[in-house]
Amino acid sequence: MPIKTLSPADARAAIDSGARLVDIRNADEHARLRIPGAIHLPLARVGDLPRGPQPVVFHCRSGARTSGNAALLAHAAGDAPAFVLDGGIDAWRGGGHPVIADRSQPIEIMRQVQITAGALVLTGVLLGLYVAPGFFALAAFVGAGLTFAGATGWCGMARLLGVMPWNRRAVG
Repeated sequence: MPIKTLSPADARAAIDSGARLVDIRNADEHARLRIPGAIHLPLARVGDLPRGPQPVVFHCRSGARTSGNAALLAHAAGDAPAFVLDGGIDAWRGGGHPVIADRSQPIEIMRQVQITAGALVLTGVLLGLYVAPGFFALAAFVGAGLTFAGATGWCGMARLLGVMPWNRRAVG
């Protein structure tokens, strides 16, 4: 069954009429910001969604993850009508619909990786330009690590950041 997109207003109406809302984001993302009443089922486990006749509305942060995995989500919904929240939780919040924000939770691991990698590359380049050319190796090392992470799906920096004390508060 093909999967269609719903605007935040139409998704709200579907939920009010009995549709299930499923958040496919990772646990760290869900812990920091979520839609009240949404079932949290990360994309890797979306096949565990209990089958039922009621429609299912899937959402992520921006709608890109849900749209990019539409076939998988439609399969997970079974014979029930399946929808994607157009624009994800960002559009939901932008439309004035309620969210639960817990700013005491750490920012998402992938954002932490982006901040850390960017800071290390910038530091390596600046130190390479103004102190000693050997510091360019820092930027090269981080670039190689990111390339490896993209090619294999395993990110050492994300694993390292995940065990830092500030990340132990995220609900799993």
